[in-house]
Amino acid sequence: MEFSIATLLSQFVEDKLVAAKNLEKKLGCEDEENIDQLQIALEILEKIGVLLKERGKYRRIYEEDVVEAKLRCSSKGFCFAIQDEENADDIYVRESHLSNAWNGDRVLVKIIKEGSRRRSPEGEVKLILERANPSLLATVTEAEEKYRAVPLDDRLLFELDLNQNGQDLAEAVEHLVHVSVVRYPIGQLPPLGKVTRVLGSDAEEAADVDIVSCKHDLVQSFSESALKDAQSLGGKIPAAEIKKRLDLRKKLTIAIEPEFESGMNIWVDNALTLEKTEVGHWQLGVHITDIAHYIEMDSSLDRAAKKRGTGINLRKKILPMLPEEVSSCCSLVKGKDRLTISVLMTIDELGSVVEYSIQPSVVKVDHLFTYQQVQSLLGEQEQKTKKMAAAVDLLNDLFFTLSPLVKAQRIQRGGFEIATPEISSLYKDEGRLGAILSASALPVHSLLTELMVLVGKAVADHLQALSVPGIYCTQPEPDVEELEDLLKLGNNLKLDLDLDPEAEVSSQDYQQLTQKFATSPENLVLNYLLQGTFKPVKYTTKPGSHFGLAYDNGYTHCLSPGQRYADLLVQRILKAVFIDGRDRRHSRVKHGVDLHSSSCHGQINWSVLPPAMHSEIEEELHKVISHLNDKEKLAEDAEKDLEGLRKAEKMKERTGKIFEGLITGVQSYGFFVEIEDLLVEGLVHVSSLKDDWYEYRSRHSCLVGRKNRIAYRLGDRVEVEVKSVDYYRQQIDLVTVGGGSEASNADLEEE
Repeated sequence: MEFSIATLLSQFVEDKLVAAKNLEKKLGCEDEENIDQLQIALEILEKIGVLLKERGKYRRIYEEDVVEAKLRCSSKGFCFAIQDEENADDIYVRESHLSNAWNGDRVLVKIIKEGSRRRSPEGEVKLILERANPSLLATVTEAEEKYRAVPLDDRLLFELDLNQNGQDLAEAVEHLVHVSVVRYPIGQLPPLGKVTRVLGSDAEEAADVDIVSCKHDLVQSFSESALKDAQSLGGKIPAAEIKKRLDLRKKLTIAIEPEFESGMNIWVDNALTLEKTEVGHWQLGVHITDIAHYIEMDSSLDRAAKKRGTGINLRKKILPMLPEEVSSCCSLVKGKDRLTISVLMTIDELGSVVEYSIQPSVVKVDHLFTYQQVQSLLGEQEQKTKKMAAAVDLLNDLFFTLSPLVKAQRIQRGGFEIATPEISSLYKDEGRLGAILSASALPVHSLLTELMVLVGKAVADHLQALSVPGIYCTQPEPDVEELEDLLKLGNNLKLDLDLDPEAEVSSQDYQQLTQKFATSPENLVLNYLLQGTFKPVKYTTKPGSHFGLAYDNGYTHCLSPGQRYADLLVQRILKAVFIDGRDRRHSRVKHGVDLHSSSCHGQINWSVLPPAMHSEIEEELHKVISHLNDKEKLAEDAEKDLEGLRKAEKMKERTGKIFEGLITGVQSYGFFVEIEDLLVEGLVHVSSLKDDWYEYRSRHSCLVGRKNRIAYRLGDRVEVEVKSVDYYRQQIDLVTVGGGSEASNADLEEE
């Protein structure tokens, strides 16, 4: 079955009836087998009271005590159902009420016991909507001539029988394998799996990219129909299409991309132009590849892109959202005509956007630079050709004049940036973190991000002003409790940090924190720890605040429609406005407004899109939002996992070596040390402190020796030896060699 129950149910909005034929089309059921599976699913959902059948069509039944959630289980068997809604209660689910659901599964949970002030509500799984583990990493064991797979993830509290299917599993015993789930548990029958790949004798022998891809079940290939559609996309742009668009091919146009390893396919989503206006303002053009022109809604390519949701950067390998063949006609290439959507912004001498327009266009890239090339070209005076000299002038204007002005505006509204040793994002905007990253070795990246973020704000404002449906990026403010240890750490480092524990955290607070961090030798460590306090960026259909960018109302992603499905949807909405939008209240009005321009804002008091189209887009966005958020989280987890494995590998090679580090966390069982040069964290367990009996003082965040009066507190520097590394779990055990501080009388007092 290509679709999940979650995807099926997302097709139902409110009380609307939906025909089975319509569902077949939306879910891509192209053969008899999938159509039969859909019919079986519909009949079962009808029998258990999730759907109601009326006049041959289906309606979703909503119950007040049944909620949709995602299961999060611990290695000890405790499970909670986490609702999508911010601040909604987590629901405790006993093992006997899991109904064979596993950690990470999306489920419908029925509330069977209301919560109280001190206890979470309790529930039982009514229906498994989507399995999070269609495959998993495991170790093969043998007993009584039967082979079983033991999952490496200790939150999966079961073993799978292995289906041999002619495989010789004897050689896989005690090896790390990738197992595809053939059958989930049914009644008393255990789950059944099939070994699809032997990765190595253990996790350390396997390639890190393979481990991450298998662990997170990342989609590696495209369907035959999607590949066929990709290959059939036309490369040459018809003259009639160019006539419909703003022709910008004669303007000096540059594109700037990261430097990837040779052999990797580079997808170039946007390019830039910059000109001075007659009144001394700047006109910045950001030209975004027009993917929506080529990828039709509900086509096999569209379904493939929606399924992935986003591209994933695995460093030496990028898992794209669309087949590479699509880039041959869509990716911006030096010297070739390309269809784009251009956001043309007029920016005044203070760095404020005074007006903008959004236009279907055609461009030709004159220069394709890497960040490193731009870095070396900035400030150069002599160039071999006039064309290159003009490009360098453009770069100097962009990065020495315009970007600092825009940055000053962001700082004024309370924005901040996070210092980091390196940047590996696929995107030129704020990416998944939700804040601008700044690397001292590559300042061009953050300066470019300053300009690109303006585009997302302009497009979001335009969607709101026209009252058309949209996808927005929101980010709640962090919880002040998440900052407590970091504030203590900063104060122990003599940075004089202070926040009101009763007030909500603001972007201005983070601006002040990062400014004070910048004065400390531990700047990178403090900024790294600060990232851990961020709440995730979420896609919503209603505009809201964005903490990391200090925007109060309305921001969206639109720069990367070839790499993020949300951006592609936003592009489709803009094109629907340009093609089908009504620029006047009724036909008797002589002059309409310009729906492409910010000049129309405040002048529209009618429905811009036809009512049926407006409703259809709203329904589509409602169906896909939760899925997109899940895919962004999956991509973020996979990328972080890969980074963790690479750090663990580095530390494995350094077992027995001594490093200086900073104590960044203290608990009753030990303290955490950040090795600053590598930004790697390890644990010194209290049992390894053999020189004394150490007691935990929570009020002072320290461990104190009873006799020797040595304290290990937040901010103390210590010398540690790398004792051991658990590569797969990315756990690094350290032992102290020296350091700590003298305990005060207050530290020695009983709490």
